[in-house]
Amino acid sequence: MSAAPDTARAAAVRRLGQLRASIDNIDAALVHMLAERFRCTQDVGLLKAEHGLPPADPAREKEQIARLRRLADEANLDPDFAEKFLNFIIREVIRHHEMIARGNGGRTVGAGIAEPAAAAAERHNEDQSGE
Repeated sequence: MSAAPDTARAAAVRRLGQLRASIDNIDAALVHMLAERFRCTQDVGLLKAEHGLPPADPAREKEQIARLRRLADEANLDPDFAEKFLNFIIREVIRHHEMIARGNGGRTVGAGIAEPAAAAAERHNEDQSGE
C-alpha cells in the first residue's frame, strides 16, 4: 500500500475541518444577525401596537420577498430557498407582533415571551409606590 492515499486522505480530513470551522463561524454570524433583526422587529411590533397598526403588512412582505429573491439570484443562491427562509422569518415576526398587540409580547425572541423592559420598570415602580 502506498502513502499517497493516506496523504490525500489526511489532506481531505484537514480541509474538511477547515470548511466545518468556516461553516460554524457563518452559523454563529447568522444567529447574531437574526437576533439583531428580531430586536428591530420587536421595536416595530411595539410601535405598531402603540399606534393600532396591524401586525402584518402584506405589501411590505411582498416587497421584501421580491427583494430577497433578487439578492439570492445575484448571489447564486436558490431564490425559492431564500423565499422559504424569509417566509419563515416573516411568520415568526407576525406571531411576535400579534403577541405584542395582545399586550403579552416582549423582548425575548425564541426562548419565550418576556415583558418589555419599560413595562417591567413601570410595574416595579407601581409596586414600590403601593398603587
